[in-house]
Amino acid sequence: MQLTNLRGVYEAQGPFATVYLEARSPAADAEDQLRLRWQDLRAQLADAGTPDVALTELDEAVTGPAPTEVHTEGRVLVADQTRVVLNEHFDAAQGSGDLATVGEPPQLGDYVRHRLGAARMLVVIADQQQALIRRLVVSGEELLASAQEESVQGSSVESVHKPRQGALSHKQIQRSADEAATQNIRDITQRVAKIADSWNPDVIVVAGETQGRRALHEELPKALQELAVEAETGGGIPAGNADEGTEQALRDELTVIARRVVIQRGNEQTDRYGEATGHGRSAEGVEEIRAAIRLGAVDTLLLRQDERAEGEDQLLADASASGASFGLVGAPVSDAVAAVLRYEAPVQDVAD
Repeated sequence: MQLTNLRGVYEAQGPFATVYLEARSPAADAEDQLRLRWQDLRAQLADAGTPDVALTELDEAVTGPAPTEVHTEGRVLVADQTRVVLNEHFDAAQGSGDLATVGEPPQLGDYVRHRLGAARMLVVIADQQQALIRRLVVSGEELLASAQEESVQGSSVESVHKPRQGALSHKQIQRSADEAATQNIRDITQRVAKIADSWNPDVIVVAGETQGRRALHEELPKALQELAVEAETGGGIPAGNADEGTEQALRDELTVIARRVVIQRGNEQTDRYGEATGHGRSAEGVEEIRAAIRLGAVDTLLLRQDERAEGEDQLLADASASGASFGLVGAPVSDAVAAVLRYEAPVQDVAD
């Protein structure tokens, strides 16, 4: 997975203040709880030498427009000497605790693992007239909105509803209804394609009533069809006549789809690493990885989900600077870090 937002973080001017706020249970006093949590972390950053201007920017990011959301959804933030350069959801398990550190490079191993264990979902809930589009990041049981929900209305002025009788006039109305539905689906598809091009989802979920979602799935460009799966829930949501049970059923199905995406991604990375090893295009262990990065040979840096590598933050920074992507490896590897290489490189000689 390419984490393109990290390049800008690492290119900023350090030392960096890195803040992790774990997700907490919703509460009536969530804002007060967050304020107390942040007060403690802020003091740690100030004592470690974080400039006042950076602290002020972090104040706004943490307690500004949406403090309750920050408290319940969690956050990871990185500030350089003057501004916040990373502000993302972070759904850590409760009990992992809050964290504030100052140093260079920023401490982003946990954030990278979070991103690799989450699925970016472009959810299109459609009927033959309209659609609701949601951009979600799904991590575990959490569905986090990445942007405002968007409504798309088809441009056809004709009805998509067909009469049941078979007279000629009725057949003409049926034809008109088919054409109207086709035009509406094309309009929705154009918007979906534009969002997908800029947002780069891991999966496109097409939900809603059967005719609308199937027509939309078939109308998607081939490249997007390969990312698309159909959900059997969500009917009535675009028209505004669905109940909470429908929404809950859709959330449950999205969670299952996301889990499947993450598992498949991990399996593919592990298989890819095994294949690369068989062809002499892999490295494992901190020293070999450092050598491979110096040679510009790292295609994908692979971390273990539950183990940190020695000097991991520097490895992430250096790999990002070389244009490497990131993944998780399921197989045990030396020092909890490995890599798929771009070519067969003499990493053992360089490491020695």
